[in-house]
Amino acid sequence: MRLGVGRPAPAGRAGAPPPGEPRRIGYLYVLPALVIYALFLLWPLLHGAWLSLFHWDGLTVGTWAGLGNYRQTISDPQLRGAFGHAVVLLFFYAILPCCIAFVLVAAMSRSRPRGMTFFRTVLFLPQVVAMVAVAVAWQWIYSAHGPVNGTLRLIGLGGLARGWLGDFTWALPSVGLIGTWAEIGLAMVLFLAGVQKIPQELYEAARVDGAGAVAEFFAVTLPGLRRELAVALTLTTIAALRNFDLIYLTTGGGPGDATKVPAYEVYNRTFNTGEVGLACAIGITIAIIVFAVTAGVGRLVEGRA
Repeated sequence: MRLGVGRPAPAGRAGAPPPGEPRRIGYLYVLPALVIYALFLLWPLLHGAWLSLFHWDGLTVGTWAGLGNYRQTISDPQLRGAFGHAVVLLFFYAILPCCIAFVLVAAMSRSRPRGMTFFRTVLFLPQVVAMVAVAVAWQWIYSAHGPVNGTLRLIGLGGLARGWLGDFTWALPSVGLIGTWAEIGLAMVLFLAGVQKIPQELYEAARVDGAGAVAEFFAVTLPGLRRELAVALTLTTIAALRNFDLIYLTTGGGPGDATKVPAYEVYNRTFNTGEVGLACAIGITIAIIVFAVTAGVGRLVEGRA
């Protein structure tokens, strides 16, 4: 009896799936995620874009506005000021934390200190603490009898003490520094994870060539952390542009309009002034800016086309 040893199994039998079957199975696994993504992200985004084309207060019948809400987003001085405040917060949320984290990582790359896990955990804690707790804590820190003013009086600078969150000049930078404190840990953890992938031989070669700390940073550390820098800048930029909860809990957009940002204006125009269409236009504008900034960061830092 001939057993046909060595012959390939016909397509469709066990052990030899027909051509294209693994790809179809992959689609079946991905399909539920795509459906959930479409229902909870794409559909609300598209519906918000549709509502942004109407003058609507959320209750009565809306009237067609076309691109009028978007023109108002650009022409309204109050809204332009809110976007200007968001640009200021970009410095405190993205640029400043990344610079500070780079300095700390560069120092650690020259000498590996002990207790790195504990150090990373402490720095990352602001990312996991509820924003309500963060806002309440910093309201106390910035209060008239809080640690900031107390320290200033202790060192003889009591004339600089003030209600920081109620000052028209210093309210926005004060909120921005809270963001700096919160985002340093995120950037630091990303950079520490990246610097551990850089071969130690590169640092040793740089030191043999006589490179100092600054030259070593630009020659070895910075090129090795380009991808981590892109991720950190993307996440911190998004955090700055969608900043609502911290503003709402600490200043409520005040004093006056000093700390109003686009994300807060979405809430304000929806629930306080009844301009739902305009609020949707502001939200879509924020989404476009986030997408543009994310693409720009990837192109600039990672060199993507």
